[in-house]
Amino acid sequence: MNARNVQVLQNPAGPSGATPPSTFGTYAFLISLLSVFYISNASLILGHYDLGWHLAAGDLIRSEAQVPFQDPWSFTLGTRQWFNLSWLWDVIASLIFKYAGYGGLVGLVVACGALIAGYLTSACLRAGASGLAACIAIFATCLLYPTYEAAPNIYLAASPNVATMLFSVIFYRECLRPLKILLLPLLMMLWVNLHGGFVLGFMILAVFGAGALFRRDWSSLKAITLAGVGCFAATFVNPLGWQVYEGVTATLGHFVQANIGEWLPYSHNIEMPGSIPGMAYILAFVALELRYGASTKIRLEPRILSWVFLALGLYQFRYLSFFFIFSAIPVAVHLDRFLPERLPQRQVQRALMTAAIAGVCVLPLTFLQIKPALALPEMLSEQDAEYLQTHLAHARVLNHWNVGGYLILLTHGSIPLFVDGRAATAYPDELLRDYFRLVHWEVDESTWDDVLEKYHIDAVLWLKGHEQLRQFLVGKRGWTEAHTGLYESVYTRPAPGR
Repeated sequence: MNARNVQVLQNPAGPSGATPPSTFGTYAFLISLLSVFYISNASLILGHYDLGWHLAAGDLIRSEAQVPFQDPWSFTLGTRQWFNLSWLWDVIASLIFKYAGYGGLVGLVVACGALIAGYLTSACLRAGASGLAACIAIFATCLLYPTYEAAPNIYLAASPNVATMLFSVIFYRECLRPLKILLLPLLMMLWVNLHGGFVLGFMILAVFGAGALFRRDWSSLKAITLAGVGCFAATFVNPLGWQVYEGVTATLGHFVQANIGEWLPYSHNIEMPGSIPGMAYILAFVALELRYGASTKIRLEPRILSWVFLALGLYQFRYLSFFFIFSAIPVAVHLDRFLPERLPQRQVQRALMTAAIAGVCVLPLTFLQIKPALALPEMLSEQDAEYLQTHLAHARVLNHWNVGGYLILLTHGSIPLFVDGRAATAYPDELLRDYFRLVHWEVDESTWDDVLEKYHIDAVLWLKGHEQLRQFLVGKRGWTEAHTGLYESVYTRPAPGR
């Protein structure tokens, strides 16, 4: 490790404990340029399959002034309770959409992305990385963790996932220097009502608590323990009470995960050539850690979190984003080995500020360019919804999972649906098992017959390109392909006696 790194690690923030003002260019560069990148991907930000039902849920909660106990939109819920773990995010998104449209939702996501970049920058600088090393590591991290190449498994998108990404980074940053850690229970009150990923906060606290115990840092251990107790108490400040944990367990480890891309292994979600940068980053992290990990003074906790979430991410893709985030500190500190020891810091910061100013100028122009095209994906159009409402109002429609959320938003329950992305938090297990028996390219005729009769299905809303299903329903069972949209087809049951 070079002498500069040793000195910075001993007193990274200077005598006053504040971040050196000379690093302002690093913050400005990262926030401005990354915001431009995120806005340029606005169509992907709005591409999350569940956005439709989140907006509809926010509208419903605002109109009724309460969180519904049961799903009001489907005909298959039975007696199942709806565990809406993201009710507060739904309300916020609904309000933003009402007054600012899709542009407002994109702005919310970009603002969260900017906060994540800022907190990670602070964390890396506090850990002793130079401004340039932090800039390189965080720029790579913030390009990769949204996973735009594996749509719709996007983690910086208009969905409650963004709340978990942001609060995880805040918890991570505050645990590194636990002066304000006792404020975390207040944040947990928000997090528990925004997304079920709040349980990750306890994992972060546990890792830092174990690190403090290992170092025999009793004051930090006490603060982290008190923060953990406070956070646990704060999780009960929600409409579901203790049942919020039942809602979380309804998702974690559920059999439905085997049919959802984000819960499948990393290998299942690889897209070529788009995944090459992420794989290169992973290999670089592993190589740096194995080669220099023992000789570089990096706190134990960021390294543990990085390795744990790398392993989890390879097992289930959704956790890989957290690996990119938590690995920013080790990568930044390792990168300092390869940078010149006596870089002219003022010139570096001046260059970063120049690029940041250019980014700030480009930002509104980028938004104006993409604004006219802001919309939900055309998987289910307004014309499709109008047809369903006109001809199949209150019919029992067996819909494809991916369009369920859009069907809720566009029809607000006038077309009761079969299933959507809320999965085990809203639907009984038997229904989900029946649905996933259908989603194969090869049509199992007996399975389709069983499900159509069991649920008294009047119409099927399915992928337009599923030719084998068309041949089965129209050619063999006498159904009618009554409507064809850009991506979906509607098949209706023949009238009795035909």
